[in-house]
Amino acid sequence: MKNSEPEDAPALITDAPTPYEEEFAARRRRYSIMMSMRVPCLVLAAVFYQTPWLAAALIILSIPLPWCAVLIANDRLPRKSSAFRRFDTDKKELEPGDHRVIDG
Repeated sequence: MKNSEPEDAPALITDAPTPYEEEFAARRRRYSIMMSMRVPCLVLAAVFYQTPWLAAALIILSIPLPWCAVLIANDRLPRKSSAFRRFDTDKKELEPGDHRVIDG
């Protein structure tokens, strides 16, 4: 065995992806959070209109937010690393040995 897991631990034979509904909900949440950051930037730019450099910085910050939100929302979620024991192909099920053949 390559790792220090118990011998009787089950072997993982498949990597099931995250269900589509859960992945879609997480992507929608990320998109909503990114787009909700745009409104406060524009409101703060209006509040700080007397400080032109700050208002311009907030407006410039809010311009690429929709593009970034779409890119991040369309990206797939990273795969979760599993702590399961993988099937070891080097392990022999039957030990080689002296096999007696009985002829009739």
